[in-house]
Amino acid sequence: MKVAIIGAGRVAWNLAPALQQSGVEVVEVWSKSRSSAEALAHRLGCPFMWGALDVVTCEADLYVIAVKDAVLQDVIRQLHPGRERALMAHTAGSMPLALFADAGHERGGVFYPMQTFSKEREVDFSQVHFFIEASRREDEASLMSLALSLNDNEDFVHRSTSATRRQLHLAAVFACNFTNHCCALADGLLTDAGLDFQVLLPLVEETVAKLHQLPPAEAQTGPAARRDENVMGLQRAMLANRPDLQRIYTLLSSSIMNLERVKN
Repeated sequence: MKVAIIGAGRVAWNLAPALQQSGVEVVEVWSKSRSSAEALAHRLGCPFMWGALDVVTCEADLYVIAVKDAVLQDVIRQLHPGRERALMAHTAGSMPLALFADAGHERGGVFYPMQTFSKEREVDFSQVHFFIEASRREDEASLMSLALSLNDNEDFVHRSTSATRRQLHLAAVFACNFTNHCCALADGLLTDAGLDFQVLLPLVEETVAKLHQLPPAEAQTGPAARRDENVMGLQRAMLANRPDLQRIYTLLSSSIMNLERVKN
């Protein structure tokens, strides 16, 4: 299969080499930024294009579109002319399959790898769940096969509707993005005390490890779960000079107590 990579951000930086290693021929990389396109293409050993999408010259079996959600629809519309019969698939969690039909493109798909990506850290795709959707059954089968070439565990490759994937992405924002942000806030509090975030890593790692054995609600600990009002009052007072953090602390504590009340 010949694949063109449209985009050179964090998803493409991880996904494109993994596809290449699985036996896919990556024939071209495009990005709005020349430096980004050139860096990824150099890594893959393939040609690159940048700027307007009409510079894309390759004829690919599949165009994997890994760009920001805000520009995805425009990219599909610009990529469509001259490629009406090609299969195109985006990698976005919350964006619907219908974007392709809205652009007049009949062979659209979704190839969503549910993982957090960074250019500084290589992702193990054998631990990544893929969520697949396509407007044609044969294209869905092709995308499923492609996902299985990256992760041969069938339990990690799922057919999914746009509505289900949108709910999944929302859950992922809570589980990943908000959790990481809370760690960033904790890092700031530790810095104020002259401590390094590394002291929290065993705690964070044990928190995640417990989730392999317990539902999150059952794994919950801390002053809110115990309803230690004296400790919570003290900690809210400690945040008096940071009303933004104080609001977050109060809201999350209240949410924990509400969930504990429902559970019991």
